[in-house]
Amino acid sequence: MGNNNDFVKDITNIEEDFAKWYTDIVIKAELADYTNTKGCIAIRPYGYAIWENIQKYADKKFKEQGVKNISMPLLIPESLLQKEKDHVEGFAPEVAMVTEAGGEKLDEKLIIRPTSETVFDDMYAKWLNSYRDLPFLYNQWCNVLRWEKETRPFLRSREFLWQEGHTIHESEKEARDFTLTMLDVYENIVQEALAIPVLKGRKTESEKFAGAEDTYTIETLMHDGKALQAGTSHYFGQKFTIPFNVKFQNREGKDEFAYQTSWGISTRLIGAIIMAHGDNRGLRLPPKVAPIQLIVVPVAANKPGVIEKATEVYDGLKEKYRVEIDKRDQYTPGFKFNYWELRGVPIRLEIGPRDIENNQCVLVRRDNFEKIVVSLDELDAKVGELLEEIQKNMFDMCLENQERRTSIATNIDEFTKIINENQGYIKAMWCGSEECEDKIRELTGAKSRCMPFTQEKVSDKCVCCGKPTDTLVVWGRQY
Repeated sequence: MGNNNDFVKDITNIEEDFAKWYTDIVIKAELADYTNTKGCIAIRPYGYAIWENIQKYADKKFKEQGVKNISMPLLIPESLLQKEKDHVEGFAPEVAMVTEAGGEKLDEKLIIRPTSETVFDDMYAKWLNSYRDLPFLYNQWCNVLRWEKETRPFLRSREFLWQEGHTIHESEKEARDFTLTMLDVYENIVQEALAIPVLKGRKTESEKFAGAEDTYTIETLMHDGKALQAGTSHYFGQKFTIPFNVKFQNREGKDEFAYQTSWGISTRLIGAIIMAHGDNRGLRLPPKVAPIQLIVVPVAANKPGVIEKATEVYDGLKEKYRVEIDKRDQYTPGFKFNYWELRGVPIRLEIGPRDIENNQCVLVRRDNFEKIVVSLDELDAKVGELLEEIQKNMFDMCLENQERRTSIATNIDEFTKIINENQGYIKAMWCGSEECEDKIRELTGAKSRCMPFTQEKVSDKCVCCGKPTDTLVVWGRQY
């Protein structure tokens, strides 16, 4: 039968060991599991269903921008990766290669894609002729492989699922504008669908993507005050299109190299949902991406008419919402309550003999455990209202955590004290030197998250060296 508190007991306390708590949730909520392929996870149906909902929401947003989906090869000839110097240097430590196939050594090594700029550019060079063909707004949903030394489910695994958008444009302005448009799309996905507030800005030179001219980011803050980079959008200019000969006849009839962008989000967003919203009872899923938005739990199910009425309620809701009914007769209602709380289902609907007599049911919110008695005649509308309220409340709770964990530092001693006492975002001025950036990381473990688009002046001197500056950077320890 199982004790009602088994699930909660087996989960490490969130405040005592956040990393262990995270792993417990991933395994016990059946989101993913470790495999015999070192550093790679199996995403289980419940975890994959969350990814599918993120994917559906994001794919619709991409298509609204005119983006079309495409599929490119998994294997990339080594010579292609070598064409852009910064890019190959940036990815060299993480690259895995195929050197033998069909029982024979290959003439040229094949790279298992860590990212696909090179293969896209190789094809764009074939497909592009005139400015009239532009822009190419293409995206692929796929897996990639990066040989990470340390891995953690969803956050950092050797093989992961993502989307990678690769676009080429007629002018620098158009490409730069599209880079920022896609960053706004990512902001919408994470804030509106995942209920996590984001910080938007530009990465410093040392933190930008290998081969990019500019990298823009949306940063999120987790429950423990560590930052998670949730999505990036890159402006490449002509850094790839020149070596790959991606050129077109411009409006003056002259050859010109195209201007390029790339942008991506991945299954690490599932990690963000767990760490931004979860609690000691398990997952808390935002209704917009929850695989099950409401679970119907019959109470005193052995009494006449209870299962029938619960099924009728389920049938009445299932066309409009993602609903399931738990008819398992080997478990107590208490066991089921804990089971579905662990899985983060936004609303639990309890219905028993007395509720049926009174033409009502009880709705329990997963975000704050509030119980509401609702007439069955008003149930449909009430569920819709509640799902919206829960989505908003989850965002507000995350925002409150972010605000509470955002501090200002004006010198390095202050910075060190704050990051150790109230881990989170630290706003501090920076002179622009990599030496200062490195020193801050060595002393505090914090990296530059971004230079926010909304710049403030919290002081007039660099937090590290004291030189005059007017650049604000948000810093934080990261996943």
